[in-house]
Amino acid sequence: MGLQEDFEGAAERISNTPGPNNDEMLELYGLFKQAKVGDNNTAKPGLLDLKGKKKWEAWNNKKGMSTEDAMKAYIELVDSLLAKYAPQAAPA
Repeated sequence: MGLQEDFEGAAERISNTPGPNNDEMLELYGLFKQAKVGDNNTAKPGLLDLKGKKKWEAWNNKKGMSTEDAMKAYIELVDSLLAKYAPQAAPA
């Protein structure tokens, strides 16, 4: 399989896995957005949008990372989270 297919498979595997905490979910979000969209070029949400601000920051922290590097980091994070929260779903 190619990198794109591995990335999409990782996204599918983690989507149904309970357990990742907020920080882990934000890291996944930032890597996913960087891989799919590239650098964050959206306006930072206002002070009252705490959830939106955290998500924006998680994505913005990946600025400059290539699509391929973001995909690889996302796949590695998914594999480690699956090993932690759903060992039966982790790749062998």
